[in-house]
Amino acid sequence: MNKWRKKKYNNIPKNTAILQNFITHNNMIKIIFATSNKNKIKEIREIVNDKDFDIIPMSEVGINIDIEENGRTYEENALIKARAIAKLLPKEIIMAEDSGLEIDALDGKPGLFSARFLGHETSSIEKNKKILELMRQVEENKRTARFICSMVAVMPDGEELSTRGIFEGKIGFEQKGENGFGYDPIFFLPDKNCYLSEISAEEKNEISHRSVALKKMICLLKKNKISHKIWC
Repeated sequence: MNKWRKKKYNNIPKNTAILQNFITHNNMIKIIFATSNKNKIKEIREIVNDKDFDIIPMSEVGINIDIEENGRTYEENALIKARAIAKLLPKEIIMAEDSGLEIDALDGKPGLFSARFLGHETSSIEKNKKILELMRQVEENKRTARFICSMVAVMPDGEELSTRGIFEGKIGFEQKGENGFGYDPIFFLPDKNCYLSEISAEEKNEISHRSVALKKMICLLKKNKISHKIWC
């Protein structure tokens, strides 16, 4: 993976001219995110919370396609999604992520198949119930787990950026809490003595795997001056 290289022409960052093509009406840099998951988009927008960036799901630009995620790592899956959308929108900044829950007692499962665990149509409640059943005989000190997120961006000139976030915790003994989504109700936070779905969205967005990876990406974009007006 090549790192973004800072290049200048007459002291103007390389992509400044290109970026003028997709600055939105409110003078924000438009980023097309390769997902139609409403919960993810809501969380991503809350995490970014940056006046310089406008995060738009691919569905809002008329793209509703199924992308086969057959990579061997989170990063490969994220790149598969981002590259697929970049082919359709070559002049845009495309961002994508892939994430999963890795449980040590289950040899890292569900891992890359977290979203597909028991099938796409299976509810989160049923998925969490199954994991708790599989973990029924596992002692408290062996219930360690982590969320992992790989965040990527494909730039209009073909350059690719990648960041990663890891969020450590444990698998609890029940489903608890009303906030969050996915596996949040069974992910226990020892430092806070509560489940991930029991903390507020604001708290989660400060510490989660997706937050870490996304904030690294936004800062990376800014540090490399993708626009003449953006700095980290």
